[in-house]
Amino acid sequence: MARYDLSEAEWRLIAPLLPNKPRGVARVDDRRVLNGIFYVLRTGTPWRDLPERYGPYTTVYNRYNRWAKAGVWLKIFETLAAQSPQSMQMIDSSIIRAHQHAAGRKKGGPDHAIGRSRGGLSTKIHAVVDQDGLPVRLLISPGQASDMGAVPELLAGLPTPTTVVADRGYDSNAVIELIARSGAQPSIPSCSRRIVRRSVDPAIYRQRNQVERFFCRLKHFRRVATRFDKLARNFLAAVLLASTRLWLRAYESTT
Repeated sequence: MARYDLSEAEWRLIAPLLPNKPRGVARVDDRRVLNGIFYVLRTGTPWRDLPERYGPYTTVYNRYNRWAKAGVWLKIFETLAAQSPQSMQMIDSSIIRAHQHAAGRKKGGPDHAIGRSRGGLSTKIHAVVDQDGLPVRLLISPGQASDMGAVPELLAGLPTPTTVVADRGYDSNAVIELIARSGAQPSIPSCSRRIVRRSVDPAIYRQRNQVERFFCRLKHFRRVATRFDKLARNFLAAVLLASTRLWLRAYESTT
């Protein structure tokens, strides 16, 4: 088995989550195609350079693209993430540079979550992770977008944890009130402009390193560390699939 391929335990976990109603001609072997997709995500290689053992690159790319459009990758990720007890939630974001292959689009065309920040054209990944550093909600936005503006969508519909932890970049009355109204305790340090400072339990706040470690693991997937996809949905699919692989490995280690 190649280094980046799904293990037997990982395949047993993900196989039941794949669409099981093929139309017309039977699908090419799902496991081989998924292994090809994960190879591209991990190595960052162009689709055309996919090793022959994974079959025609067009088959692998078309499956990736078609299932991204149909929301299959999102559904698989959400099914795995739904198993988390989410006793704590940590919020953060990370900037991803957009490669020149992703950055070109017609002026006035649709927004594909690429914007201009200090580092140039980029995309921002927003994440909520649980107490074990596993992702439970993922969003993308243009690189210059505000972190605080993503919070309502990040937290909407998630189970209410005991505590929501974030750095001082999320310190705003709107964010604090949103978290408090949900029944959770915000653990967000006060920014320098605050006259009255909030107290934050240092032991709880140290748990925020879980979300930082998540982004480090996520960027081991080179197709995520640099954005090559023009379409927002396809780049988000890469983020979701990389996160799905982290969930599969976590489940594998506990079974």
